Amino acid sequence: MKNENDARAAIVAEALRWVGTPWHHGAEVLGAGVDCARLVKAAYVGAGVRPDFRVEDYPIDFMLHADAERLVETIEAQGGRLVEVPQAGDVVVWRFGKSFSHAGIVVEWPAVVVHAFRPWGEVVASPGDADKLSGREARFYSLW
Repeated sequence: MKNENDARAAIVAEALRWVGTPWHHGAEVLGAGVDCARLVKAAYVGAGVRPDFRVEDYPIDFMLHADAERLVETIEAQGGRLVEVPQAGDVVVWRFGKSFSHAGIVVEWPAVVVHAFRPWGEVVASPGDADKLSGREARFYSLW
């Protein structure tokens, strides 16, 4: 098992490998397509920090019609706990619509987050408050 610092660095490195992968709802194929929830999974599993786990299918617009915290429940099922100050490798979730429904991997908050962002059509490394993220409520989860 990696120590925490090595694990965090491995998660960030794995997330950065996905930059440029097209956004595709329900997909998880490096270079071909991924959505935000599955990118988080791919970063943790690919870094060897978590065993493979399932991300339940969800309607693309569920957050417009329901306040169920499906994304948060997935993160918490992997041991995620809320933290005030995120570190590299932690998960950030943003509220869109009625629930926290967009996620990314913190590289350095708020300067750089890696996330599969539908409005931009691909996995990007961007500021956590860039463009359509600006002003949105965000929460942070650590798996340590």
